[in-house]
Amino acid sequence: MESIWHEETKMPSFPALHGDKHTDVLIIGGGIAGILTAYFLKANGVECVVAEKGKICSGTTGNTTAKITSQHGLIYAKLLKSVGAENARKYLCANENALRRYEIMSRKIDCGFEVKDSFVYSVDDKKKLEEEMRALDKIGFKAGFAESVPLPVKTVGAVRFPNQAQFNVLKFLCAVSKTLTIFENTFVREMIGTVAVTDTGRIFAKKTVCTTHFPFINKHGLYPLKLYQHRSYVIALENAEDVNGMYVDEKKTGLSFRNYDDLLLIGGGGHRTGKKGGNWEKLRRFQKLHYPNAKEKAFWSAQDCMSLDSVPYVGQYSKNTPDFFVATGFNKWGMTGSMAAAEILTDLILGKPNDFADLFSPSRSMLRPQLAVNGFESVVGLLTPSKKRCPHLGCALKYNKAEHSWDCPCHGSRFSESGRVLDNPANGNLKK
Repeated sequence: MESIWHEETKMPSFPALHGDKHTDVLIIGGGIAGILTAYFLKANGVECVVAEKGKICSGTTGNTTAKITSQHGLIYAKLLKSVGAENARKYLCANENALRRYEIMSRKIDCGFEVKDSFVYSVDDKKKLEEEMRALDKIGFKAGFAESVPLPVKTVGAVRFPNQAQFNVLKFLCAVSKTLTIFENTFVREMIGTVAVTDTGRIFAKKTVCTTHFPFINKHGLYPLKLYQHRSYVIALENAEDVNGMYVDEKKTGLSFRNYDDLLLIGGGGHRTGKKGGNWEKLRRFQKLHYPNAKEKAFWSAQDCMSLDSVPYVGQYSKNTPDFFVATGFNKWGMTGSMAAAEILTDLILGKPNDFADLFSPSRSMLRPQLAVNGFESVVGLLTPSKKRCPHLGCALKYNKAEHSWDCPCHGSRFSESGRVLDNPANGNLKK
């Protein structure tokens, strides 16, 4: 169960930390957000170190579908209502800028970068699409409307964003990471003040950035309430049609489509971590019905952090931690989200103004309906009787039959059948 990006790309290897290390900036987490932040800081003459608990890009980054787009579902009608036209426009600009930065950087990197149109379709709610078109018009983006799309599902139309992109994310990051100072197999277990403690040494830094997917420090920022995690599944098919674009259903339970070389990637079957969902079974049923002559070449899964309001948290970890920063909650749109985050974090660390920092600030209002849902799931998880409990905050674990893992429905930590931690915020294995 390995993504096609991992199958096709040999990532560089880096040593583990042994002993103590001093640096200006420590970045905890070697996924795309951490690597890009380190890359931009180094380009600005800042000494920085990346500490990764395993191999770089071995988590969500290496299991994405790698769509580079500022079209994140039907988000702009939602943002127009929740934060107003100016901030909705800022969100669009931050992600469009990220897209263009990828385009510029990819000119010198062989990473399969392709310009493609992006579509959000609906199978039964044209009014939602029309509302999104009006919102985009109001903030000054000229989207198109497609009456039909080349997919084997009946739709009522789709919102089209022209000139978006897709690529092989690991080939891109392979090139970007080679010149960085990275320590692999270096698990930061805790922060004592500004000192990062690992199993084999300590890292002393003037400033620290947490890009660990789900933030692991609980005493600041209220992230266990501000985030939940969601799993999604992908199959890669040979001998299936070229859909000539990137497509996603406006419903969370729908499917996504994109091509890569001669493969068709179909995503879906998702669910909140620790809950039941369609997983690969749903995708394979769809394939048998609509692509009966196709052959499955690969299958994999991913986990994404979801924020309260569909906007990532990027900036100071909390109001009380001026030298501790975070990037998380990319809501399944981590390609442009991570690039935008890296640029915001670089400016904040350098003391430069950034037009988008306020919109993405982790200290913004938490008063969103999802907050009540997250709180409810935490209470249920704590009160549910179970022998297996998450070492993060003590919630009952649920067995994931599809992936043979123990998953936490409260905050999304996952463990192998033997108890090894697979996904954070838990920072240790299950006790035997």
